[in-house]
Amino acid sequence: MDDVKIDIGSTALVLIDLQNFNTTRELAPHPADRVVGNCVLLADEMRNRGGMVVFVRVLMGELLALPADNPMKKPGTPEPPPEAIQFSSDAQVQATDIVVTKRQWGAFYGTNLEQLLRRRGIETIILGGIATNFGVESTARAAFDQGFALVFAEDAMSGMQAEAHEFACQNTFKVVGKVRSTRALIDAFQAGTGDA
Repeated sequence: MDDVKIDIGSTALVLIDLQNFNTTRELAPHPADRVVGNCVLLADEMRNRGGMVVFVRVLMGELLALPADNPMKKPGTPEPPPEAIQFSSDAQVQATDIVVTKRQWGAFYGTNLEQLLRRRGIETIILGGIATNFGVESTARAAFDQGFALVFAEDAMSGMQAEAHEFACQNTFKVVGKVRSTRALIDAFQAGTGDA
């Protein structure tokens, strides 16, 4: 497996749905505290080098609810309390970070994410967050369609089931990008071209 080379100036870290309703769930294969901790490590490395850090949040009450055999939101389920959709304090979102608000699984449709990335000259996106096979995968597919190179921080994301996470990492993400550990990405930052 070749090393990942990261040019901080043309790379953005995009972290998906690190909100209280997700970070308090049982996740697999990586527990929420490890996922959030690894996201924080990656964000700190990017910020320290002047890189772009994007936190994406979903407005749960505005998610489209179409007929489905097993809908995420069951009929009659009450709206989540306001604190549920706030970013987890453990995610350590900073004032200098960009926040993108979405109303569907993926972070591109109906948001200004693509414009923000293009104006900054971003060519590569590093993805992490919750959940692997929902928000992360939907965002990855749209990013790939738009020509962004993709790197997935495997242990900075997790799913509701280990099998779903592992399937996405092994069978989708390796086809559209590179899957690496947080440690490997931090090593690549440190060996990279320096500040943005």
